[in-house]
Amino acid sequence: MSELIQAVLESEEKNDLRAFLSQLRQQDKNYLLRNDILYVYSEYCAKNEKPEELYTFSLLGKLLYYTQEIIQEDSNFCFIIRPQIASQEVYRLTADLSVEAMTVQELLDLRDRLVNKYHPNEGDLLELDFGPFYDYTPVIRDPKNIGKGVQYLNRYLSSKLFQDPKQWLESLFSFLRLHQYNGIQLLINNRIQSQQQLSQQVKKAIAFVTERPSDELYDEFRFQLQTMGFEPGWGNTAQRVQETLNILDELIDSPDPQTLEAFISRVPMIFRIVLVSAHGWFGQEGVLGRPDTGGQVVYVLDQARNLEKQLQEDVLLAGLDGLNVKPKVIILSRLIPHSDGTLCNQRLEKVHSTDNAWILRVPLRDFNPNMTQNWISRFEFWPYLETFAIDSERELLAEFQGKPDLIVGNYTDGNLVAFLLARRMKVTQCNIAHALEKSKYLFSNLYWQDLDEKYHFSLQFTADLIAMNAANFVVSSTYQEIVGTPDSVGQYESYKCFTMPELYHVVNGIELFSPKFNVVPPGVNENYYFPYTRVQERVESDRLRLDEMLFTLEDSSQIFGQLDDPNKRPIFSMARLDRIKNLTGLAECFGQSKDLQEHCNLILVAGKLRTEESDDNEERDEIIKLYHIIDEYNLHGKIRWLGVRLSKSDSGEIYRVIADRKGIFVQPALFEAFGLTILESMISGLPNFATQFGGPLEIIQDKVNGFYINPTNLTETATKILYFVTKCEQNPEYWEAISQKAIDRVYTTYTWKIHTTKLLSLARIYGFWNFISKENREDLLRYLESLFYLIYKPRAQQLLEQHKYR
Repeated sequence: MSELIQAVLESEEKNDLRAFLSQLRQQDKNYLLRNDILYVYSEYCAKNEKPEELYTFSLLGKLLYYTQEIIQEDSNFCFIIRPQIASQEVYRLTADLSVEAMTVQELLDLRDRLVNKYHPNEGDLLELDFGPFYDYTPVIRDPKNIGKGVQYLNRYLSSKLFQDPKQWLESLFSFLRLHQYNGIQLLINNRIQSQQQLSQQVKKAIAFVTERPSDELYDEFRFQLQTMGFEPGWGNTAQRVQETLNILDELIDSPDPQTLEAFISRVPMIFRIVLVSAHGWFGQEGVLGRPDTGGQVVYVLDQARNLEKQLQEDVLLAGLDGLNVKPKVIILSRLIPHSDGTLCNQRLEKVHSTDNAWILRVPLRDFNPNMTQNWISRFEFWPYLETFAIDSERELLAEFQGKPDLIVGNYTDGNLVAFLLARRMKVTQCNIAHALEKSKYLFSNLYWQDLDEKYHFSLQFTADLIAMNAANFVVSSTYQEIVGTPDSVGQYESYKCFTMPELYHVVNGIELFSPKFNVVPPGVNENYYFPYTRVQERVESDRLRLDEMLFTLEDSSQIFGQLDDPNKRPIFSMARLDRIKNLTGLAECFGQSKDLQEHCNLILVAGKLRTEESDDNEERDEIIKLYHIIDEYNLHGKIRWLGVRLSKSDSGEIYRVIADRKGIFVQPALFEAFGLTILESMISGLPNFATQFGGPLEIIQDKVNGFYINPTNLTETATKILYFVTKCEQNPEYWEAISQKAIDRVYTTYTWKIHTTKLLSLARIYGFWNFISKENREDLLRYLESLFYLIYKPRAQQLLEQHKYR
């Protein structure tokens, strides 16, 4: 990028750069983000009647395209440039247009000065740098391969096997000897004493099973294999045992990435899984739509069901069903004594449609009952997590009758609990962020002190840093969740370098090129969410009941608004009422477009109808705002707002009822990490208009099976929806075509079978990697513990002190 800047300065565009900077000095703000920069540049080009080429194709245009931020300080400008995904360069342009590179430390000091929090006379600020801890691990080179960590790790491990076969095969041999289930030895016994003997015995066993009928059950020849040194776990039939042994034989003789993954993926090493989802109302009925309770609950419940199903299938294929092996999945959440009619006060609850998956709720330790007996906002939960983890360890050991094999955290609090549990129990840790709040709340790190009373971001961002660096592997739903797009910074990428003024500087917060990152999108529960055209699977009485509720039922206790013409095409959205979900923005978009109101009704399923019914400050603000918008644009007769909590079956049928009327689904979030409601509505057959900020960019293919919208541009959004609606009125087959393509998209890419197969494969590969490289992680884990006890815990205790008086 320094070459590009120099090229601008040595070209005829130097005067344009000087004039553009002069225009920046006239702006009210001295901190401009990418959209602001491009807007000012387009204004400059238009005002000065510059040719289109200067904006689009010039050197200056290219430089500004790659510029993420510009900070003005006195007469100087700091350009933060992102020349490619997951990289950053910083330059200072002085008044006389001289250029000098800036260090990360200089940039962070500048950001502190911007908010008047720079105090060099008081000494240096704590710097957090995780870079040295990744020197031990392989690093991906090409940004395109970020999120494909397991593929890279397999190549790395197999190359090590090839380069130093003796050492690595010794590690593989030791790894195979580890595996037991309830004291029963699996895979190999003490008749095989070395990796050389393992190689010999594998060939003997292959010769033996090759002569057996391919469908002969394992129990028929179990004894003969045991005498050769092989215990259960290789397969349930002679053919399956032969396949597994052949893969191992090939791995020993000529290792390659595919062979390594194929073999490790068959190793029976995961039987007990913990899914940590700590905050909110975690339950199966009557909880969705409550504060902090939405897509994550749906995700974790569906994941638990499908993980158990996949584990059962794996046990069967490994030939372990005769040993009474029973996989178990536990969802760990908090017990809420004052449960408001839910089952959140019940310690143990079986997950519906499973044999051995459970919700285990652990209470918080007694403190101020006003806090610990009731729901606690996810932004206030931090002081309780350490003791919750300690108490949960005891409960989990009792329920499993031993240690789990894998701990999966969800969201920041669940990921921190997963770190504490995995550290204590020496278990593989997986993180799933769902949403990193830092990227949702603009400048939240820079102004954390102003926001801390409400959001406590100093605790959350510290917990994020600890958990994401501690995790053995990280699962994201999309690539851009990790490193964004060419135009925008990813959620994890935003933790690479930032300041928490007067608390600490992060000079290297996470290694984005680490193979720990893997994209594994979730699926949809096909028992509840399926196409509206599958009429024989729908319950007619439910369809009629929900159709009435959505369009005509009068019930002021849970429904606001009567429609003048219920037969208009419905625009539908369903989400929590919070600022980021932006349902009020959708209502305002609808209110500003008289043409859209002529063609459509707006139907919202969202939260509560009355402020006095809500305990959440943000929800109360959005309730007030929504009523104001309805009155301001006189939307009475054109909008229905349902403050209802739906069962899973009802939420599935509601999408189909909207599809019956050829409606559309709009997801207007200011940012959406993934978008489970998008998948649910697409598989139901609804054309989608979804935010362009976040995960929907990877779910939807624009104008093929859905449409992108910019939820901050209300006029453009209304125009896009109106164009689609009028086109469908002229050609009804257009709605049908988009509907079918949406359905096809989900079935080919987003199923729980794909998700759980890949997740368990990852867990086994990273479990193997964790085993052979554990001595290289202890220094990192000690560093993370220091952050926890020296930064996180004292701040959590300060918050706990405040909770005494709530």
